[in-house]
Amino acid sequence: MTTPYEIGLFALLGLAVGSFLNLCIDRLPVGKSIISPPSCCDACQQRLKPWDLVPLFSFLWLRGRCRHCGAHIPIRLPVVELATALLFASLCWHYDLGSQLVMALFYACLFLVILVIDLEHGLVLDIVVYPGIALAFIFSFFWPDLGIAMAVSGSAVGFGLMLIPYLISRGGMGGGDVKLAALIGLAIGFPHVFVSLLLAFFAGGLVAIFLLLFGVKKRRQAIPFAPFLATAAMVTLVWGETIYDWWVGLA
Repeated sequence: MTTPYEIGLFALLGLAVGSFLNLCIDRLPVGKSIISPPSCCDACQQRLKPWDLVPLFSFLWLRGRCRHCGAHIPIRLPVVELATALLFASLCWHYDLGSQLVMALFYACLFLVILVIDLEHGLVLDIVVYPGIALAFIFSFFWPDLGIAMAVSGSAVGFGLMLIPYLISRGGMGGGDVKLAALIGLAIGFPHVFVSLLLAFFAGGLVAIFLLLFGVKKRRQAIPFAPFLATAAMVTLVWGETIYDWWVGLA
């Protein structure tokens, strides 16, 4: 059983990893390297010192402003760092220490990057999804009660079910969502991929109705769907078996 000390350590690790995820979120959509150059202020291009890059605490210490030019630091940076810390702590508590935890942490980072990039840019990047598919294929050999047959079946179902609305919408849904569904199916497997897709469509539908009713979005304005897919995938990874058994019981 995981101890509170270990959970705390993973929360701190999550803060550090969240800082790197922010770097990926900033650079990948514009085709920049995530290795170089070193981090700098977007406003004044001043290179940031190590004490400016302490996850979460630097933002609080600097009161959300650049030390050099006073420009506002995007609130997304501490939010992603805190979200990653909470995910790492929660997954450590749920899975205990072991290989399954390592794989779950990778999926958490992958889906969080996909979620935020789609929210900010309306993009699901191949450079993120394709490596994720490759690693999910490898993970399927080691994830308990999954196996390659269930993983590939889940990927085929996810791809096929998302391809239908993609073709019907004629551009209303992006091809990146279809590829993401294939990745999710590979990670979750069959039949739990149905849980993930149903959760995503249900949550996406509710949010879309809310945004339309309150005038936040108009009927022809696109609403990013990858955040719902990514969130549903993480929920299913943790509670998919319970949700699936509950649905089967109702049926």
